[in-house]
Amino acid sequence: MVLNLLKATGFLLLIIIGIPGNMFILLQFTIFRITEKKLLQNNILHMVLAFVNILVILSRIIPQSLNAIGFEDLLNDTECIFVILTYRVNRAMSICITSLITCYQCIIISPNTKVWIYLKQQVTKHLVAIIFVLWIMNFSIYTYTFVSTRARRNQTTSPYTLHLVYCDSDFLTYMAYIVNGTCYSLRDFIFVGLMALASGYIVFTLLKHKRAVKGIRSSDRLQQRSVEYRASKAVILLVALYVLLYGLDNSMWIYTLTLSNMSPDINEIRIFLASSYSSLSPIVIIFTNPKLQQNFLCYTKRHLFSRNLPDNSEKMKNLHAISK
Repeated sequence: MVLNLLKATGFLLLIIIGIPGNMFILLQFTIFRITEKKLLQNNILHMVLAFVNILVILSRIIPQSLNAIGFEDLLNDTECIFVILTYRVNRAMSICITSLITCYQCIIISPNTKVWIYLKQQVTKHLVAIIFVLWIMNFSIYTYTFVSTRARRNQTTSPYTLHLVYCDSDFLTYMAYIVNGTCYSLRDFIFVGLMALASGYIVFTLLKHKRAVKGIRSSDRLQQRSVEYRASKAVILLVALYVLLYGLDNSMWIYTLTLSNMSPDINEIRIFLASSYSSLSPIVIIFTNPKLQQNFLCYTKRHLFSRNLPDNSEKMKNLHAISK
């Protein structure tokens, strides 16, 4: 009972933090696009990240929360396939988009050589196509979900079954279990590797920039570069959050490959770690983006003021009555 309460509390907190945070990012960047008639490529990537984060929360954290507070047998076979496929594809997309954000920022702050300029132009021009290709790739990887996933029933399953709240993902054979697990992990490690290389280059460039600007008065060009480097620091924080959460998740996934029958508790810990990034990354994005941070603080102040307004009005009425 206590364990279920802790699970429910943890997942509900992720919902309370994640959905408003990601919705705020989507709405604010949409407003920027309407009012300013343009949107920076980095902001487009942040919008996509916020969108896939919301899908992760809806498809994984909410069912997990409902299960923890006692709701059972909510999904049938078709709904299980839809929910699990949505979660897996968008969880993978959050990794890929974070890696793409890091690599793009690496390209932005790179020296203005012929190769880097060409790469910057091509990535900027084809950014939407790159995102679409990543979506197709991740969907293709998880097509096995259509045949392996079904609603949980009171019947015997193979030892190579993942118990996912209301659904079972049965790989039937050890070979299928290992091959699928290896594909998922390999995909993650490739994008983590790109993320690590890009992050390393960003850190190196930031240190080099810090030494270069010491004692130099600011200029328009220097201020522009400083904006880019502030954005780079924000990317580093996002990557650090990813490494902390998804690194633990992938380590546990590798560990489960050695088990013939995985404990439900281990699987729920993995789900919590994997889902936490979708809920916590908006905090990093909002408070490292000056425009988002300013709008968020203004919204918070207006909300607090509107809540306190009735009390202030009541006080004014009391003062008016006393004066009479």
